Amino acid sequence: MDFPVITTNLLLFFTLLLFLHYPNSCLSSLILPLKAKLIQSPAVTAPNKLSFHHNVTLTVALAVGSPPQQVTMVLDTGSELSWLNCKKTPTTPSSFAPHLSTSYRPIPCSSPTCTTKTRDFTLPVSCDPNKLCHAILSYADASSVEGNLASDTYRFDNSVTLPGMVFGCMDSGSSSNPEEDAKTTGLIGMNRGSLSLVSQMGSRQFSYCISGTDSSGVLLFGEANLPWLKPLNYTPMIQISTPLPYFDRVAYTVQLEGIRVAGTVLPLPKSIFEPDHTGAGQTMVDSGTQFTFLLGPVYTSLKNEFLRQTKGILRPLGDPNFVFQGAMDLCYRVELTRAVLPQLPSVNLLFRGVEMSVAGEKLLYKVPGLTRGSDSVYCFTFGNSDLLGVEAYVIGHHHQQNMWVEFDLARSRVGLAEVRCDLASQRLGLPP
Repeated sequence: MDFPVITTNLLLFFTLLLFLHYPNSCLSSLILPLKAKLIQSPAVTAPNKLSFHHNVTLTVALAVGSPPQQVTMVLDTGSELSWLNCKKTPTTPSSFAPHLSTSYRPIPCSSPTCTTKTRDFTLPVSCDPNKLCHAILSYADASSVEGNLASDTYRFDNSVTLPGMVFGCMDSGSSSNPEEDAKTTGLIGMNRGSLSLVSQMGSRQFSYCISGTDSSGVLLFGEANLPWLKPLNYTPMIQISTPLPYFDRVAYTVQLEGIRVAGTVLPLPKSIFEPDHTGAGQTMVDSGTQFTFLLGPVYTSLKNEFLRQTKGILRPLGDPNFVFQGAMDLCYRVELTRAVLPQLPSVNLLFRGVEMSVAGEKLLYKVPGLTRGSDSVYCFTFGNSDLLGVEAYVIGHHHQQNMWVEFDLARSRVGLAEVRCDLASQRLGLPP
């Protein structure tokens, strides 16, 4: 699920660990050591290399089609259908050319893929004048893409080939952040829907680990049998079989039960964190969103407690008209000369069976290029879902840094463990 993001001109590429459990593949594991490098344009020069990038978004680089065309796609656990820009425009310079691929196959309206596997799409598919399956995808930041369903071959490396992957070949759309979107060719849907990449691969488990200090990291499909990884604590996925208007049935939904700031648990009833009769109020773990968003009453309680505990430590911005990303209205002034933030109270998200600690630099985000006098502006990395018009709690990837996050579909649970993600390459014995 794509929420507002901050623009950056830098792509930081990760070391990748990829385990593939694919029905027609004899390959059990693949480790690709990639050094961090700076990319000044959307072009990916290393052929057939899978990359894992995090900054504003998480992205992977792969090849699609025959012969292979290099693409860069946002990794999104909040979306189902993967898609590629199939029409090159000034706002989408990175695109996939289906007419150049001999393995490209459009999907007709009569196909079972179109008639039955699209049932969890937010908007129903339709039939275009050529009787091809047509889809419109819309996102929480008001962006959208539109085009036809098709299939083609994905190549993560010369030795890893996934034929017949279904995706959207999009030829139109609107973007809330065209500069950032211009850096990628599309999106990889990773939720539990029938047409997500995870479902099509037949993988019942995947994990990722995002560094908070440098450009290293790990993405893993399959079971994480790593001797250095401490035991994970698990929280069950919440599933509601009855269709409800505001409940996403194929999202990775967990149960948030409370929030603690330092030693103070917010005085809120557990019921405020539970989905209501319409499905509003679910908690989603979403790699396609940068920060974490809470429903209004919970956000207000957290904001007030954080303000109380940081009084005399941080200086509030004092501008009621400034709202960062449209939903984050707690911001501070920090001296430009200050190299390290003062010690701040941690915020712990209390899930059923596990806690996620947000501490130190993960609590505040420096607004790029914005100063007030001799001060930088930093904003609290929790936002108000109500200001976005989103009826859910959303745990973004910024707060998942230095956490091993495992999505176990076979056991319907999400696992967490704190880990130094920047040391993943060293622990795996990869070259520096």
